[in-house]
Amino acid sequence: MSGNDTTRRRFLTAAGTAGAAALAGCSGNTDSTPTSTDGSGGDTPTATPEPQTTTELPEPSTREGYLQRANRHCHTQAPWTFLHRQYSVYGLSNDINWKPRRDERVDAYAIEPATDSGDSATMTQTAMDSGLDPQDHRETPTDNIVLQAYEGLLERDAEGKIISVLATDYQRLGETTVQFTVRDNVSFHSGDSLTPEDVAYSINRIVKESVGIASPQADQLVGVAGAAVQSSGERTVKVNLTGLNPIVFQSFATYCDIMNKSWVTNHDNAYINQNMEGTGPFKLANYEQGVKVEYTRNDDYWQEPAALSTFTINAAAESSTRVNKLLGGESDIVVNVPPQEVGRVNNNEGTKVSAVPSTRVIFNAMRYDVEPFDDPKFRRAVNYAVDLDSIIKNVLQTFGDATGQPTLEGFFGYNGDLDPYPQDKAKAEALVEESGYAGAEIELVTPIGRYLKDVEIAQAVAAQVDELSNVSASAKQVEFSTLVSQVTTGNIEDKPHWYLLGWGNATFDAIQTIQPLLASDGSLTSYKNDELDRLLNKAQSLPSQPN
Repeated sequence: MSGNDTTRRRFLTAAGTAGAAALAGCSGNTDSTPTSTDGSGGDTPTATPEPQTTTELPEPSTREGYLQRANRHCHTQAPWTFLHRQYSVYGLSNDINWKPRRDERVDAYAIEPATDSGDSATMTQTAMDSGLDPQDHRETPTDNIVLQAYEGLLERDAEGKIISVLATDYQRLGETTVQFTVRDNVSFHSGDSLTPEDVAYSINRIVKESVGIASPQADQLVGVAGAAVQSSGERTVKVNLTGLNPIVFQSFATYCDIMNKSWVTNHDNAYINQNMEGTGPFKLANYEQGVKVEYTRNDDYWQEPAALSTFTINAAAESSTRVNKLLGGESDIVVNVPPQEVGRVNNNEGTKVSAVPSTRVIFNAMRYDVEPFDDPKFRRAVNYAVDLDSIIKNVLQTFGDATGQPTLEGFFGYNGDLDPYPQDKAKAEALVEESGYAGAEIELVTPIGRYLKDVEIAQAVAAQVDELSNVSASAKQVEFSTLVSQVTTGNIEDKPHWYLLGWGNATFDAIQTIQPLLASDGSLTSYKNDELDRLLNKAQSLPSQPN
């Protein structure tokens, strides 16, 4: 904890943000073996001991223990080059009042005018949407666009607490059944009333491919089998589960936007991706695909109308362009302000930086099914080659925390006994030789401008791996939309062999990172392993307290 606290203090000093949210505390551990690395470097292969494998440890007895063991497995087998926890760094106009959230959601309903300059606001993010269907995407830029108009049954407030939205009540009826009571007197933007049938259809559209689309969000509702209206005349929907599903309400508080069944079934996918029919506080006014989205206030909203009358979202991949839009008064919120621009924003009259440690982990996935990444020794070698401390200090300027497992500190299932891999070039070179892949040439594919300093991070990683005497490494830049189209097909063969990606997990539970990205049945998986699948299945069969 002390290392993360030091990083956080340096970050807050750099950002000049006294009100940034603190990192959550460490969770308890049942997996109390010694740390997997001693944190030392050294010039000999024996300076850094190999991580302890999960098969050497006794079987866990709790859900938290199984998730911690799953994190240890991932640390040991190294399906990723582990990098860092991302900080969300925003530039804000003094004309608005808004506080950033850890889950990276920019909710225009929470924005209020701070001056008499007007009740409109504009946000510039790194990329535009991949379409307006709220159930047919897997990326935050699209979330921020569709969630101005669409809502879920449950949500989390800014502090992370589960709150009711389109459901007035939710409860477990049994081990494999939960129930939602649907709010009355809610209308879609067209004027159609929200019904339980709309709710059941929306759930089924995600988890049942036969209902309409092969939703890439299916594993975000992992363990949900389907939904049906409880009985005629009642506003209750019963959701069937494939098992206990200990995080079902956490999942519904993060995923599953509710759609108008008749509107969806009466239009084709192209129309749904160009228009919006939600229950949210803003209506779609104008959509220029790839350019901007404009909204007007929904004056018939079931809660108090929004403070803003209009809201606009546009995008600029280049951080300098986003910052210039803020300083020039063209935007009120810009995302991913790079460290070198913090001073320029804070020293400008009328703008400031606001920041928060996010729920997003940044990593380099390595496909387990292709050479040389099919050998865990080579994958560990890549981790030992990378100097995380240097990247965080020199590239991110302390805007991040080093990681050594998929789960972030403070999440349920985090394993506090695992340290990030230390840089040990001699160890890395020895592992490359043991793997039989000496002389390997590898290429790291990175998106451009999607994550804070993503290109620079990828270039640093590739350069550090390239310093090994027996591996050649380089970095390749692609548009984020290109990478998304490759990693979301459901086929591991479509993914690059080694690529930089970020994953936000607003459930605060380890399963919702490890399952979709690393389990055999995860739609975004780059890794398959029977032991990891067993640990995850055991974790999902045991209860836990909601976060």
